[in-house]
Amino acid sequence: MQTTKQRSIYILADYLSANVAWFAFNIIRYYTLPYNYGLMTLGGYMSMTTVLLGQVFFPLMMILLYGISGYYNKVFFKSRLDDVLNAGAVSLAGTLIIFFTVLFNDKIDDRLGNFEMILILWALFFFITSVPRVCITSNATTKIRRREISFDALVIGTSPQAFSLARDLETKHNNMGFHIVGFVKNGEPDNQDIPKGVPVYDYTDLDLAMGVTGASALILVPGKNSLQHTLDTINHLLPTGKSVFITPDLYHFITSRPRTAMVAGQVLIDVSKANIPGSTANLKRLGDIVGAALALIVLSPVLAAIAILVKRDSKGPVIYAQERIGYKKKPFKIYKFRTMRNDAEAQGPALSASDDPRITRIGRVLRKYRLDELPQFWNVLKGDMSIVGPRPEREYYVRQIIQRAPYYALVHQVRPGITSWGMVKYGYAQNVDEMVERLQWDLLYLENISFAIDLKILFYTVRTVVTGKGI
Repeated sequence: MQTTKQRSIYILADYLSANVAWFAFNIIRYYTLPYNYGLMTLGGYMSMTTVLLGQVFFPLMMILLYGISGYYNKVFFKSRLDDVLNAGAVSLAGTLIIFFTVLFNDKIDDRLGNFEMILILWALFFFITSVPRVCITSNATTKIRRREISFDALVIGTSPQAFSLARDLETKHNNMGFHIVGFVKNGEPDNQDIPKGVPVYDYTDLDLAMGVTGASALILVPGKNSLQHTLDTINHLLPTGKSVFITPDLYHFITSRPRTAMVAGQVLIDVSKANIPGSTANLKRLGDIVGAALALIVLSPVLAAIAILVKRDSKGPVIYAQERIGYKKKPFKIYKFRTMRNDAEAQGPALSASDDPRITRIGRVLRKYRLDELPQFWNVLKGDMSIVGPRPEREYYVRQIIQRAPYYALVHQVRPGITSWGMVKYGYAQNVDEMVERLQWDLLYLENISFAIDLKILFYTVRTVVTGKGI
C-alpha cells in the first residue's frame, strides 16, 4: 500500500509538472514565433484544437517515457541525484520527440531559433519536473529516518546473529526502514535472547507468519546451519514473491564474487531481484513483447510447416510441454516442437546426447538448427520467459545443480530465456556436470545484463541457427 501510494505521488507530480511545462512553453512559443499567428490573441491561440490536444497528449507521453525509463520501478530509497539525472535525460528524449513531430513545422527562419526552442522546452520540462521530485524524495527519506515510514520484515533465523541484525535494523541510524514483525526458526536451537513482544514462528508455519504479519520482506540470517540448508531455504523463499535479503558475506560465500554495491556499505542484498537498472528491465520486457509478437506472426508459415513435419514423422503431439523452474523459482510450462519419441522418458528424466536414439528424424534436424525452440516465443509473450536469459531447467536437475553450484539459486532473479550466453558459448548440456560448467556463463550474464550483451547473444544465436551448430 505504501509503495502504491508513493508511486502515485511521483506520477501525479510528474504529470502536473509536464502540464505546467508544456503550458508555459506554449505561451513562450506564442510570443516567440515571428508571425504571431496573425492577429490571434494569446487566449485564442491557447484554445486552438492542436494546442489543446498537445496539452492532453504530451504530458501523458512524458509519463510513459518516465515509466519506460524505470523511474517508477523503485519508489523508496531514491537518490536525489538520480531524480535530477532521470528528469534531464527523459526530458531531452521527450523534447526531441515533440520537436520532430510538432515543432519542426514552425516557420522559424534561422536554424538557431530551432535550437533555442528545443533548449527552452527541455529546460522547462527538466527544471519544473526536478523540483517536485527532489522534494518528494527528501520528504520520504526523512520519514524513513524518523521511522514514520517502515517496511514490515520477517527474520528467518533465531541465532544470536539474527537478533543482533534485527536490533541494528530497528535503530534510528539505520536507513533501510525495516520493522521486524517476527522471527522464524530455521533449524536453530531455542534462544533465550528473543526480543520481548516479537512473535517467533516455526519454519513450517512460514506461510502463516507471512499472512498474519503482512511482511513484505524476508531477511535470511543463517546461524550454524550448513550452506546446503541455507540454499534450500533461499530456494523455498523465492517463490513467495517477497523480497528476500541476505547478508553480503553470505552472498560472497555463495557466489565467490563480491557485489559492486557492497562498496557503498550495503547492509543487505536482495537476492530476489537482479541488479539491473529499471530502464534496462523495462525496455528488455518491452522488447520481448514486441519481438515475440512479431516472431510469431512472421514465422507462422514456418511454424505451420514444422508442425506438419513433426506430425507426419512420428506418433505423438506436435507441441511438447514440460514443467520448468522460472522467474522467482515459479514453475511454468515450456513449449517446444516434439523432437523425441512419445515414450522418450518412460524410465524417468534423462538428458539427451548427440547420438540419442530417442530423437526422431525430423527432431534431429530441428535440434541442429534450434528450430524446436520456436514455440517458446509464446512463453515470452505470456511473461514466463525472455528472449535472452539463463535457460530454465527441471526441478529434478535444479536440485542436483544446487548441490554442486550454490550460486544456481541466483539465476531465478530474472526470467529464463529462449537463448542464453551459456547456450551460445557452451551449447546443450548432456549431464549435470556440463550444466554446472555452462552455468558459469549464465552467472556472468546476470552480472553484466545490458542491451549490448543481449544483441551479442542474439547475433551468435542466429549464427548457430544458420550454420546448424546445435546438436
